[in-house]
Amino acid sequence: MYLIFDTETTGLPKKWKAPLSDSDNWPRCVQIAWQLHDLSGNCVSYENFIIKPNGYEIPYDSEKIHGISTQLAQKNGIDLEKVLKKLTTVLNKTKFICGHNVSFDLNIIGAEFFRLGLQNYFEEIPIIDTCTEQTANLCKITGGRGGKFKFPTLIELNQFLFNQNFEEAHNATADVEATARCLFELIRNESISPDAFEGDLSFYKKVKSNFKNQVKPIGIKHINLKSASEELIKKRKPLDVETVSIKTKQQLSNSPFVHLHVHSQFSVLQSTSKIPMLVDTAHKNKMPALALTDKGNLMGAFHFIKAVQKHNNLFDDKENKIKPIIGCEFYVCDDHKDKTRRDDGFQIVFLAKNKLGYYNLSKMSSIAYTSGFYYVPRIDKDIVEKYKDNLIVLTGNLYGEVPSKILNLGERQAEEALLWWKDKFKDDLYIELMRHNQDDEKRANEVLISLSKKHKVSLVATNNTFYTNQEDANAHDILLCLKEGEKQSTPIGKGRGYRYGLPNQEYYFKSQEQMKELFDDLPDAILSCSSIISKVSSFDLSNQVLLPKFEIPNKFKLENKSDIDGENAYLKYLTIKGAEKRYPKISKEISDRLDFELKVISNTGYPGYFLIVQDFISAAREMGVSVGPGRGSAAGSAVAYCLGITNLDPIKYDLLFERFLNPDRVSLPDIDIDFDDEGRSKVIDYVIKKYGSNQVAQIITYGKMAAKSSIRDTARVLDLPLNDADRISKLVPNLNLDQIIDGSDNYIKEQVRGGDEFVKVKELQTLYKRDDLEGRTLQQARILEGSLRNTGIHACGVIITPDDITEFVPIATAKDSNLVVTQFDNSVVEDAGLLKMDFLGLKTLTLIKDTVKLVKYKHDIELNPDEFPLDDEKTYSLFQRGDTVGVFQYESAGMKKYLRDLKPTVFADLIAMNALYRPGPLEYIPSFVSRKNGTEKISYDLPEMAEFLEETYGITVYQEQVMQLSQKLAGFSKGDADLLRKAMGKKIISLLDKLKPKFIKGGIERNHPEDVLEKIWKDWEAFASYAFNKSHSTCYAWIGFQTAYLKAHYPAEYMAAVLSNNMNDIKQVSFFMEECKHMGLEVLGPDINESYYKFTVNDNQAIRFGMGAVKGVGKGAVETIIKNREKGQYKSIFDLAKRIDLRAANKKTFENLLLAGGFDGFSPHRAQYFNPDGDGVMFFEKAIRFGAKYQENLNSLQINLFGHDESSSYEELKIPQCDEWQKLDLLKKEKEVVGIYISAHPLDEHIKAIKLFSSSPLSVLDNIDSLINKDLYFSGIINDFEKLISKNGNGWGKFLLEDFDDQYEFRIFGEEYLKFSHFISANSIVRFKVSIREGWRNRETGKLGPPRMKFLHFELLGDTIKSNSKKLIINSDLDSLTEEKINKIKVILTKYKGNKPFGFDIFYEEDKMKVNLNSQKQKVDVCNELLNELDSVPIKYRIR
Repeated sequence: MYLIFDTETTGLPKKWKAPLSDSDNWPRCVQIAWQLHDLSGNCVSYENFIIKPNGYEIPYDSEKIHGISTQLAQKNGIDLEKVLKKLTTVLNKTKFICGHNVSFDLNIIGAEFFRLGLQNYFEEIPIIDTCTEQTANLCKITGGRGGKFKFPTLIELNQFLFNQNFEEAHNATADVEATARCLFELIRNESISPDAFEGDLSFYKKVKSNFKNQVKPIGIKHINLKSASEELIKKRKPLDVETVSIKTKQQLSNSPFVHLHVHSQFSVLQSTSKIPMLVDTAHKNKMPALALTDKGNLMGAFHFIKAVQKHNNLFDDKENKIKPIIGCEFYVCDDHKDKTRRDDGFQIVFLAKNKLGYYNLSKMSSIAYTSGFYYVPRIDKDIVEKYKDNLIVLTGNLYGEVPSKILNLGERQAEEALLWWKDKFKDDLYIELMRHNQDDEKRANEVLISLSKKHKVSLVATNNTFYTNQEDANAHDILLCLKEGEKQSTPIGKGRGYRYGLPNQEYYFKSQEQMKELFDDLPDAILSCSSIISKVSSFDLSNQVLLPKFEIPNKFKLENKSDIDGENAYLKYLTIKGAEKRYPKISKEISDRLDFELKVISNTGYPGYFLIVQDFISAAREMGVSVGPGRGSAAGSAVAYCLGITNLDPIKYDLLFERFLNPDRVSLPDIDIDFDDEGRSKVIDYVIKKYGSNQVAQIITYGKMAAKSSIRDTARVLDLPLNDADRISKLVPNLNLDQIIDGSDNYIKEQVRGGDEFVKVKELQTLYKRDDLEGRTLQQARILEGSLRNTGIHACGVIITPDDITEFVPIATAKDSNLVVTQFDNSVVEDAGLLKMDFLGLKTLTLIKDTVKLVKYKHDIELNPDEFPLDDEKTYSLFQRGDTVGVFQYESAGMKKYLRDLKPTVFADLIAMNALYRPGPLEYIPSFVSRKNGTEKISYDLPEMAEFLEETYGITVYQEQVMQLSQKLAGFSKGDADLLRKAMGKKIISLLDKLKPKFIKGGIERNHPEDVLEKIWKDWEAFASYAFNKSHSTCYAWIGFQTAYLKAHYPAEYMAAVLSNNMNDIKQVSFFMEECKHMGLEVLGPDINESYYKFTVNDNQAIRFGMGAVKGVGKGAVETIIKNREKGQYKSIFDLAKRIDLRAANKKTFENLLLAGGFDGFSPHRAQYFNPDGDGVMFFEKAIRFGAKYQENLNSLQINLFGHDESSSYEELKIPQCDEWQKLDLLKKEKEVVGIYISAHPLDEHIKAIKLFSSSPLSVLDNIDSLINKDLYFSGIINDFEKLISKNGNGWGKFLLEDFDDQYEFRIFGEEYLKFSHFISANSIVRFKVSIREGWRNRETGKLGPPRMKFLHFELLGDTIKSNSKKLIINSDLDSLTEEKINKIKVILTKYKGNKPFGFDIFYEEDKMKVNLNSQKQKVDVCNELLNELDSVPIKYRIR
């Protein structure tokens, strides 16, 4: 017989693999139902029992699923032992135990047998399950693990087999009936083959003979258990919820309510509330305090305190001030280190009473991420016990331990949990009550109030706040959908086909009045807010920066002096020692400068900072890591120069120390350092080793949703079509959505670039007001803009602390780093007292380093870039030509133009151009160029200004010039001069108003006219905000000069390094290969006898492609090829296969190197290597097998023993002959493995047609809107073509066209498709004409679609010259038209007779005359071959 059974339970087990003896793990059986069927499928008997709960309750969440309440089970239930005995009787008749996901039910009943000490007969009977791989493959529900199908639920299986909805799931009797019906239908159709049948086909036959047609339900009537339970609840006497002490309404109104359970956007993708808005809303609601309790992290803590302090500074009276309460909602699990199963734990709220409490929160949050993270950051109760001091605990929301156990396990377990927390936190534990108008909450609250009374634990009212305003609820729901990767249309709920979401719109920042009204029956819950506020002391998280201890030599550790005195002494020693190396003679100017800087460093208290930096920079140089000459204002420090931190003499270049470190105000120095991008990690490793990995961290970054991404994300959740989402997001200029929607026309016109952007903004404003899907998308995107979407790692920032980093800041882990990251971002880490160093990886330093290595390798010349002469004529000549592609900082098109105009002759010109070429000062370049070239007079407002403005031809270019002039003209101190620079650069009006009178007064005292001083000040105000940091400009100009010097003197080596450093960006490789052509440098494909991993230069000064640039060729493969090549060049593919490590260089390596041309140096052509030659095995594979066999035998004992000559034993195979690949096929295969065409381009032979009959580059289509109503020609090769059929049955096509630089997908429809489709096929090289038209307008919405194309003409590019040439005209000046040249032209024209007229345009240069001579009789065939021969003469021509 078949026994089909099902159970309903009190819940789910925590551990699915726990033994049945683990009674606490396995839930209790609440209902069991079964049907007994004979082997033909007829139902013999059926039973259904509700189990009487003995010593346990049925939790609310389980009751919601199956409808059986504790009251119903107590009233109608049967003793478990009686039920199991009846079941045992049935089991004696059973041949097969059946069910849907039956293993769960077997474990439930098995655990019950164990509890009663009864024998479990289930273990002896074979099982048939209707939830298996077989039914999964039958139903084909996508989305399973590992790309498999999902196992079907009973509802899904029922729907698949019978095309009927099964509504009564989770009622055991209904589930059993549905399972039985599915089982026999599956057997009838032979859709499953259970192992229990052991291949016996008779079981199928019996069922088939009984059920000729589809299996029908047997028609059992099922009791509605939910309705029965609800009836009992209605009759139940309500619980007495009278509070411990009744307060008057007056007392309640005088006591404040404050929000203590508040999430901000730092609860990533779970809250839309921004911290400033929360603070502002708390103030509007007159709340004296506010807590921040983000999930698992303290990322917002510093920003929160800062925002509250900023608010409090606006008010003098206490009534308007807000007390910030730092908290965190932790996930508290059983064992935070257990990652064998998912256990998110319970959500418990902790609040810091003071700064010590905050440090304990910080420790717990750090542990949650670094050792507890598994799906979520977790801690456990051992961690809580260790760090419980100075903390207040709230029991949390419905996912808190006590409420969760009330709803999921029972009151007894909830009470035990509460007592644990009470034992640890005493009076600092509060039972949290929430009233979001939910049934589950009401059920939990009844018990919580009861427990509060029983154990004298205070109640506190909270509202779980995820969004600030109630109208933001929908935007918050969209945010949750983003987190889960769901559409909003998916219903909220648990299980398959549902998504996570909040049950209603009550999770907002409610007012005091609303909360007091909600809890007017429980005034103590409101009064507890005051109790908590009084326990909390305000604290600040800002600290002075604490430097890690730097060990100095013992002789500098001064007795009875502080560590800092010893550091100052050691710093001075190193500075003087470095100065002796840097300067041939230390003049008084140098000595005074060093003394001044050392004194300022000593006064600020940061000598240790300089020692730390010089230490790791010195280590970097010893490790062979390239270090930049300096970066930013640090280059203005002579001490840094002497210590080797920077590499440019600030005294020589007139760079200011006070720009770096203001002597009048103490501030931490900020030295940013450039390292070559390959060596940067070595320096960080050195720092970790020196200070310890527990003292070094990277800095977190917060990825926020910008306007465009918020639109796209919202559109995806709301199911707005992708095209519409893309179109709307492209309308957004460089403004946020608040500015776009609320901005006035005048404001927007000032902010956008041109009329086109203004029109787009107006369209966005119109869309925003609409009530359709597009309008709603914009409305919700506006709310979500600025929300945190993810976290990342700061590109270069590294934190070093004096002790374990968790003593100073909470930390987290990051995906792409072995180091931990701070939970505080870059904007606040220094304010929090952390030493931040910027370790920047600069690719250009790697480029310089690689070039120097290549020059040494090829020419045995040892170059030192720091010693390149700054008066090198060849380098300046390169700048003057604007030949600066690949030159650091000087390679843009605009910069090249200005360099050609300027014709720089000194290094100061390059520094100035580097500073001027940026938005704002760009407008001063023409005047700078004219003054340099003498076409504009150089003038100064005051003669005294010449000293500092002479090098920039009287134009203020640098911030340092403003600082120097303010000292010279008005007697400003160095500190005041730096303040002026800061005030002007950042437009700090209050500071400018304070400094202006001082400047005017100081100038008048020095006999300067007031009106001139006013003019100077006005000019500075206009320009100083654009003025650039000269120190930074000088450093980067120096790097730019080094790259230009290398390009000028060693062009092949330099361009090889440039290509190597762009190897991962194939578009850049293509771009720089074009530059190589322009420079007359040949770029050759890869070659196994010449190539290295990177690009190199061969003996003929040609650049050889790097093997590392070929797809599928790893570093290990290249290393074995190069290593074995040292014994001699490879003679053939066999020689290579015999010598290299075939484990490192596999089949893919050989195949891709062959396709890329790496073996072209040998005699066989590429097609031969891929010739299967009858046996289906390609020849290169045979060569690999040959090499493997050779190596195997070479290493075998036999060869070693008998000393056979292996070379004579293995004759190389004969390479089979075959036809060469067509050139286009060869190039296509080449491109597949490299990404670009190397040996040639398919369009090369059509270059004349493209140039003579101008075609637009495909890149113009990037801005197709600007091309509307224009006709354009495009030429290229069709890489892909797809023929398609529209819904109405008409044919259309799409094809991918590629030109020299880009590719674009075109779509062609209707009559145009029918007319031109014969031209469109893969590998066709075509030229066609299109007209760009306005998009179609949607009749329903009135919206204009994207621009469309009308195809006007098609032709093969090979026919373009012949088809479009009307006349050939040969151009020449009279002097160069020799008799020999005339005869050559005559022979060529005679050779190509045709039907096109030709003529001559002869120029007389001296008289500026032109004569047109047309042939009267002879005509020519204008074709590619004719033009090629004319080019060989050479002679100029044009075609009409």
